[in-house]
Amino acid sequence: MKVVLDTTVRMAMRRRKLFYRLIAGSVLGVLVLVAVAWRMGSDLLAPANHVVGSGPADLPIEATTLQSRSGSSIATWYIPAENASATIVLLHPIRGSRLTMLSRAKLFHRRGYAIVMIDLQAHGESPGEYITVGYLERLDVAAAVAYARSRNPSHQIGVVGRSLGGAAAVLGSPLGVDAMVLESVYPTIEEAVQDRIAIRLGALSPIVSPLLIRQIGPRLGISLSQLRPIERIAAVDCPLLVISGDLDRHTTLAETRRLFAAADEPKTLQIFEDAGHVDLLAANPTLYESVLDEFFQRHLSGSH
Repeated sequence: MKVVLDTTVRMAMRRRKLFYRLIAGSVLGVLVLVAVAWRMGSDLLAPANHVVGSGPADLPIEATTLQSRSGSSIATWYIPAENASATIVLLHPIRGSRLTMLSRAKLFHRRGYAIVMIDLQAHGESPGEYITVGYLERLDVAAAVAYARSRNPSHQIGVVGRSLGGAAAVLGSPLGVDAMVLESVYPTIEEAVQDRIAIRLGALSPIVSPLLIRQIGPRLGISLSQLRPIERIAAVDCPLLVISGDLDRHTTLAETRRLFAAADEPKTLQIFEDAGHVDLLAANPTLYESVLDEFFQRHLSGSH
């Protein structure tokens, strides 16, 4: 009888130890996931400052600094063009800078446009505590547009924004410009995060994504509803061109079509075949130049 009791006690103790180990393992697993999500959140919002320099000598660049209501001093290049009657403002993607948009600056300058290029706050040579995925950056876009208008009051103004740059332009709308191009712009911050986490973590993304998304608002002191371009795109008060790659996993084709559908007319959608979340000018120069030339010739003066 005693042997049976001893065996029963030992089995009960083993089950209890196993239970505690499972609990401890689960808690540890949760803590690891939270730590991973917190680190990813830190990486997402960390400033992306780096030296940009004076720019290429083959462009007549005038370097200046703009004061933005974001609180940042915005590093800026202005590139005049002889006999131009339109200016194009170029807005880089997340963790980029003016250098990221240099190929576009050269393209549009050759076409006879004046150019304004900026480093969004917390990017390039513009200071900032956090990247705010469009919330403060939208104020930098407004400052760039105002500067373009002050340099040439009679000019029409176009905007070209890639990813974050495009999202910031939409979130800051209406901007009172004459034409806007959005390249690879996500409809909501939630989808932008989910898509990127799915690429990096695969099956773990449904667990990690909510942990990352929920910390963005408190960290920045804002609501996620303020980071949804699809809810602001109807405020864009000018002709709109939306372009994206059909293989883009960071902003899927379905997401691009939803964003486009929410915009008001006049609007145009151009999908780049066999292109992912890449520089679409580099991916297909012929198509890019053709589509944007036609768009700006139709809606801006100043092309040659």
